[in-house]
Amino acid sequence: MDQEMFRQAYKAINERFCPYEKTLLTRNGDCARAERFCIAEREGVRCNDDAAQARCEAFLALARQNARFALKATDQRTALPHAKAMRVQVGGLRGLQVALTPDRPPPGRIPDIDRLLNEARDRFGDLASAPFQPIIQQIAAFQGRKRSVVRGPKSSPPKAP
Repeated sequence: MDQEMFRQAYKAINERFCPYEKTLLTRNGDCARAERFCIAEREGVRCNDDAAQARCEAFLALARQNARFALKATDQRTALPHAKAMRVQVGGLRGLQVALTPDRPPPGRIPDIDRLLNEARDRFGDLASAPFQPIIQQIAAFQGRKRSVVRGPKSSPPKAP
């Protein structure tokens, strides 16, 4: 399947996209509202609730806006490269968990994104009122997978004549 056909099929099937799709697909978190689907051996995620999707989009936008300096990204209109998008998504959720439970270390994995955002909204009144200092710290600290080094066959040193 070529890329354009995939995009068309993806948009047709995924009418309510998940803003945290990268987080879910990389197994850095889970969500009670997420529904997985497959197209041509690729996996996607959609949200099963309009309000939950709007809440996720709102927090993601707040995290990205507040993390501009940490990400060295000043243009809010352009899409972030994958690594920076992962930092905002995963680091932002970890930071929100730290803001809710400052006595605990940041979680390695977010068990339920929807529950976390609801808990934060209940605690802080709304997501915009969340303390963004620990959130930004976790965004800045997040490091995705390290690239694996591909090494060719070992060559032996030249033999002396």
